[in-house]
Amino acid sequence: MTKKFYLPLLVALVAVLSSCSSKLDELSADYFSVTPQVLEAVGGKVPATINGTFPEKYFNKKAVVEVTPVLKWDGGQAVGQSAVFQGEKVEGNDQTIAYKAGGNYTMKTVFDYVPEMAKSELFLEFTAKVGNKEVAIPAVKVADGVISTSEIVAQTVATANVALGEDAFQRIIKEKHDANIMFLIQQANVRSSELKTAKAFQEEVKAIGEAANKQITNIEISAYASPDGSLDLNQGLAEKRQDATAKVVNKNLKKDKMEANVDTKYTAEDWEGFQELVSKSNIQDKELILRVLSMYKEPEQREQEIKNISSVYSDLADEILPQLRRSRLTLNYEIIGKSDEEIANLADNNAKELSLEELLYAATLAKDAAKKEAIYTKATQLFPNDYRAFNNLGKLAYEAGDMDKAENLLKKALTVKENPEANMNLGLVALAKGKAAEAESYLGKAAGNPELNEALGNLYVAQGQYERAVNAFGDAKTNSAALAQILAKDYNKAKSTLAAVANPDGYTDYLNAVIGAKTNNAAMVISNLKSAVAKDSSLAKKAATDLEFAKYFTNADFLSIIK
Repeated sequence: MTKKFYLPLLVALVAVLSSCSSKLDELSADYFSVTPQVLEAVGGKVPATINGTFPEKYFNKKAVVEVTPVLKWDGGQAVGQSAVFQGEKVEGNDQTIAYKAGGNYTMKTVFDYVPEMAKSELFLEFTAKVGNKEVAIPAVKVADGVISTSEIVAQTVATANVALGEDAFQRIIKEKHDANIMFLIQQANVRSSELKTAKAFQEEVKAIGEAANKQITNIEISAYASPDGSLDLNQGLAEKRQDATAKVVNKNLKKDKMEANVDTKYTAEDWEGFQELVSKSNIQDKELILRVLSMYKEPEQREQEIKNISSVYSDLADEILPQLRRSRLTLNYEIIGKSDEEIANLADNNAKELSLEELLYAATLAKDAAKKEAIYTKATQLFPNDYRAFNNLGKLAYEAGDMDKAENLLKKALTVKENPEANMNLGLVALAKGKAAEAESYLGKAAGNPELNEALGNLYVAQGQYERAVNAFGDAKTNSAALAQILAKDYNKAKSTLAAVANPDGYTDYLNAVIGAKTNNAAMVISNLKSAVAKDSSLAKKAATDLEFAKYFTNADFLSIIK
């Protein structure tokens, strides 16, 4: 049953406002109700709705009463929005309360959350006048404290996945070298001039085959005929060109005592090459020729329609068709990069011998944060115009809990180049510092990061958008994801999420204790709080004033944990 706190002014108004006497009776909270019954921080704010009742014959017709909610704690207070009420004979624009009938009212107020509010009390303070005479009415306590579970996001976000400026290192890089053997119209013999091309190609094959860090994959021979003449003629011609070219290539390989896979194929009529060359040319009626190619698919019909464009056919015969009578030679090979051991050794002893991508990759091989930091620092010195090393140093500082250092490094990364990784990480830093608006600005410039949804989940928790946060986290198994589920009142899912956290810490156990409190599981509260405090002693002080555990403030086991 919900406990109600009713407007304490009632007794006083009978004795004071109605009679105009200066005598004041003790005020009571019995005529007030506060929603929520225990105040709760939501999105950095503490909202409260106060409902009150003025009973019959309680409000003096000449009275003006201002009611102000004030949240008080040891050493400070926050003042909420006031409401003013007036009697029937008062001229004004405030809510009028009838003397005989009395009346109800609702006040809404919002406080900016500060951590000290965890141990606080909500009072209503009154300023009253009957005519020109001030009447003193004592303040009335109407609620206790503020539940601040949502604010744990400032701690749980510290274990969020931070965006890495990734390296583009490739140990094996695929490359190729091309050459063309050209043929005369309707001929398939390799001329002496083209043998020189084949010889130069073989020299490249030999150089790559002898290189310590290169490996030949294969040699491809693709032979073609131009799309003029009959299809049968061109098919035989392309096949002969393929065989003649392969014979030369294999002869050169044998001469140099080399072995390589030689793969061959031929294309009877190279319409694809024809279209490409025409599109790049300045031939008259080029668009008309291309339109013919798109309209007709049969080779014979294409050729006939193009020949019908007599004004340009001679140009095609002179400029385009000779380029299609060829065999294309392609040497496919791989460049083999340094081994992990070589890269790690150079990163430690001679980083100048490494490329930027190799140096960034070296950091991923390091096992501890200190070595990663040393490598990234070298990268910033050798390659100061690349943002990734600065971002990754910021990532390390964030993971170490040094938010100020992380912020400075991440802002440096942005001065080098605007980038989504540093923006996302600065958004996380802002959340860890309780700056949700600043975080939203950074995260708005972080599109493309695979970790962005998780970061947005943390932002939505900080903004009090709990269902949206749950959706953003998806299947993430983190403290923050579980926090969102707790705030959305899905305790079973939150419990499962916490059980799957890869590296559970004190807050993992603390959140489990909160679930225990919300589900009236005392054993779950005590066991998890004990584990939480063992991992993080600062959580004992937090639990001591956390109203999630209000039922346990006199529990001997609870007291033994927080002492």
